[in-house]
Amino acid sequence: MTVPRLAILAGGGALPIAVADGALAEGREVVVFGIDGEASDEIARFRHHTIRWGEIGKLLDLLKREEIGEMVFCGSVTRPDFSSIRLDFGAIVHLPRILAMMVGGDDTVLQRVITFFEERGIRIVGAHQVASGLVARPGVLGRILPQRRHDEDIACAFEAVDLLGRLDIGQAAVAVGGRVVGVEGVEGTDRLVRRIIEMRQIGRLRWKGREGVLVKAAKVQQDLRVDMPVIGPATIEVVSQADLAGIAIEAGRVLILEREATIDMADKAGIFLVARQRKIDP
Repeated sequence: MTVPRLAILAGGGALPIAVADGALAEGREVVVFGIDGEASDEIARFRHHTIRWGEIGKLLDLLKREEIGEMVFCGSVTRPDFSSIRLDFGAIVHLPRILAMMVGGDDTVLQRVITFFEERGIRIVGAHQVASGLVARPGVLGRILPQRRHDEDIACAFEAVDLLGRLDIGQAAVAVGGRVVGVEGVEGTDRLVRRIIEMRQIGRLRWKGREGVLVKAAKVQQDLRVDMPVIGPATIEVVSQADLAGIAIEAGRVLILEREATIDMADKAGIFLVARQRKIDP
């Protein structure tokens, strides 16, 4: 059976590059479609095209010309200012559908985008399906072990993430001393941890040494084909600055960028990094 050619619709950050490298390592033919103003210049390492917001017709034509059978969405994107978008003919043809797709929360919008492409013969797959080496496996990653006192923080933060996910809000929470002190909103995990740093600086939060845990997990109802949670070296850096004791992630449902570098940074900072299976209640 012939493996279909893979498109990577690339937003910002390092994830699209890591997925492209991972997919190539697993024997896939890859074409990267970089969103102009979002995608890294590193997409030049691959067969690639650049797409501007509003160039729906161009994208659909290129997908057909490149004989794409599957596509991955990955990388960060900023919702554009629609008044500044120049629509091509293909976008104008589909404008009522496109406008309807943009209404709602992130999960709702992404599901509508998936349906749009799959109706046109492009199967949407997840990064974990084409670059399995990025997926967090269960266990302690690195040399630092979580202590018994951290288990309560981990359980507490996982419970908070469950609630956040059901409301389609965020994928991360911080717990210290058995209570949640911060949850992720639309601004992302990095900003969540920086709020913890700011609260410590003004004396709203106090502890000595390294305490507390950042937990990151997929939303309970999440379609893993889109917006799968990610950690990497930048996560370790900000967690270290916050004097948190460690990071717990959901095994099988979180991606790790630059795995070796991430684990090495955690070890050097004295931060534990653990991936745990999570029981999801319906």
